[in-house]
Amino acid sequence: MANTLFLWLEGPMQSWGERARWSRRDSATEPTKSGVVGLLACAMGLDQDAEIRHLSQQIRVGVRCDRPGTLQKDYQTIEGPWGTQLSDRYYLHDAMFLVVVQADDEALIEQLAASVQNPIWPIFLGRKSCPPSRPPFAGIGNFLTMQAALESVPITSSQASGTVRVRAVLESKVGEGTRRRDEINSRSRRTFLPRYTQDVQIEIPIVPEAA
Repeated sequence: MANTLFLWLEGPMQSWGERARWSRRDSATEPTKSGVVGLLACAMGLDQDAEIRHLSQQIRVGVRCDRPGTLQKDYQTIEGPWGTQLSDRYYLHDAMFLVVVQADDEALIEQLAASVQNPIWPIFLGRKSCPPSRPPFAGIGNFLTMQAALESVPITSSQASGTVRVRAVLESKVGEGTRRRDEINSRSRRTFLPRYTQDVQIEIPIVPEAA
């Protein structure tokens, strides 16, 4: 049994809305918890608010920003009650993240791992227009902390060896760190609850790519 699920989130485009409004759809600089929960809910085939909220409450999420990507803006039009309007849509281009999902319920981690490898609905990176460029499943394991889990996976490179410091965003206790609103309360009503995260710099070993 394991308490940690690893996910590689990589693709040409990603978008993780955190403060999205009708005509301005932003993207956070890394996957949000609500976005990761949405990905897992698609894999499991969950569509009821109570089911998705329960899943979100059972897990903790940490993100390692291996390749932050570049923020890009796309102009689109939307139809609304006042006619056609211009909508700014933001995306992360060419980004790659290692995500860890931890839970006290080890059976849940096993279920999530199986679902991500055989998803009921298509998996996407924040928006349906952003499919992953590689299978997200990256294994499971047992770790005392999210930071220890993120530090356990090396970065592969054909041009360097040694170690590298990268940014990580770790879910923390209430009142510790940065307050953000990406804990799903109701998907259908698009309401969210507060969550706290801490930014840290972690040292990751670099290993040569396999020939």
